[in-house]
Amino acid sequence: MPRLVNGREAAPTYSNLVGFIFIFNLIVGTGALTLPGVFARAGWMLSLIVIVLLAIISYITVTFIIEAMACANAIRNWQTLQALRQSRSSAENSENDDNADDVSLASGAEQVGYFERVPLTIQNREFHYYQLAHKFELGEMATLFFNEFGRVMFYLCLIVYLYGDLSIYSAAVARSLRDVVCDQTNGTDANNLMYWPGDFENNTSRACWKEHTISRLNMYRVLLIGFTLIFGPFVYFNVQKTKYLQMLTAAFRWMAFTLMICISLKLLISRGAKGHPETFNVYGIPSLFGACVYSFMCHHSLPSLLAPLRHKSMVSKILSFDYIIICAFYILLAMTGIFAFERIEDLYTLDFLPYDVAYVDFWSGLLICIDYFLALFPIFTLSTSFPIVAITLKNNLQSLFLDMSQYESYSVVLRLCFPLLAIIPPFCITYFTESLSSLVAFTGTYAGTGIQYIIPVFLVYFARRTCSELLGSGVVNRFQSPFKSSAWLVFVFIWSILCVCLVSINLFS
Repeated sequence: MPRLVNGREAAPTYSNLVGFIFIFNLIVGTGALTLPGVFARAGWMLSLIVIVLLAIISYITVTFIIEAMACANAIRNWQTLQALRQSRSSAENSENDDNADDVSLASGAEQVGYFERVPLTIQNREFHYYQLAHKFELGEMATLFFNEFGRVMFYLCLIVYLYGDLSIYSAAVARSLRDVVCDQTNGTDANNLMYWPGDFENNTSRACWKEHTISRLNMYRVLLIGFTLIFGPFVYFNVQKTKYLQMLTAAFRWMAFTLMICISLKLLISRGAKGHPETFNVYGIPSLFGACVYSFMCHHSLPSLLAPLRHKSMVSKILSFDYIIICAFYILLAMTGIFAFERIEDLYTLDFLPYDVAYVDFWSGLLICIDYFLALFPIFTLSTSFPIVAITLKNNLQSLFLDMSQYESYSVVLRLCFPLLAIIPPFCITYFTESLSSLVAFTGTYAGTGIQYIIPVFLVYFARRTCSELLGSGVVNRFQSPFKSSAWLVFVFIWSILCVCLVSINLFS
């Protein structure tokens, strides 16, 4: 039997454990596959320091998002309460009017009854104003708390991030397919994959197969075109990632990461450390910073997971456990990889291609199958996510450039342009580079910093100010960030600007 609230079927909820798993699956994604490569370039000690520091700051800004969402709920509840009070006053005036007809009296009685059922009371105002019951996406909060300039800047930042997301997905899928189908003896030199166009200069001169003239670069482009033609048209439809598809991709993800860690540990135990990474290498900071920011990104999708959580008072504790475990998981994945392998690809799964494994018995055959599963793992998961991200990008482009209240009045040609605007730029970007470290560095450093650091700071600042004006300082937000001092806002903002400037200088110098 579905749970009923005030005679209505309640929205589905899930327990703290399920919420913990969902948030874990949301954060751990493609970015984790780039961490071993950037750890190897930046040095293991520098990487440890940076990833722990960025995990802490990312958690701080997540608590800002939670507080801002509670403030948005408080404003919505305050507006509802004011409207119901006005309705009650009108109903009482109608009741005192002897000339009022029976219909008006019935309507007034119904409104008063609805008002009495609303769980907003003066006695419990602290508990009932600030909630996480209603889902407010980041775009809705930006519209609520920012002016028009701030709203436009938010959408531009989110759109750039989604373009980067699609570019990373396209390059990862096409490159994984290329490295699987091409001769493994003609692999790419990882040293030339740091920044474009070094990867293309290298792969243009290498044949995909010894007996054919087609280069690895051309094979990559052919596969990229095929991937875009197959999955690009889905942006014209309303495709959603169902619960079962989410569970399937989560199972693939857990299986793949567990296998990678276990194989790396086995190699370390059986043959010792083959990799000898540096301790510190400041030239690896750009890709390290971008990959770490990208790997802890969950801020843009967090509201969708918080609203159905059954025990919302535990949300900060659940997120803290998630961040601690994920940070330890990332460190274990990267550290085992950089010491187990002599060379690390910028997409970690490609290190598990069976270069020197020959089929001699069942166990060797099983190992070959596992290696191919790991190499093809990004294709399975990213192909299902690509249409979802593309549709999200299309919707945000429409929200930025069109008046969605008059969407049907626009011409069909104009409406058909936005799906093309969503898929063509990522295709053009990845047509001229396959370097995932470069794509992740740019996406994480610039758009990722905006979404993960700067936007939460401004959201919570204006949310606090708005709620203070409407509700006063006596109503306490029980979802307030533990980092409630304004000094934390200043620290995160200055930290973001300094990091972007230092990374930019290092990147372009």
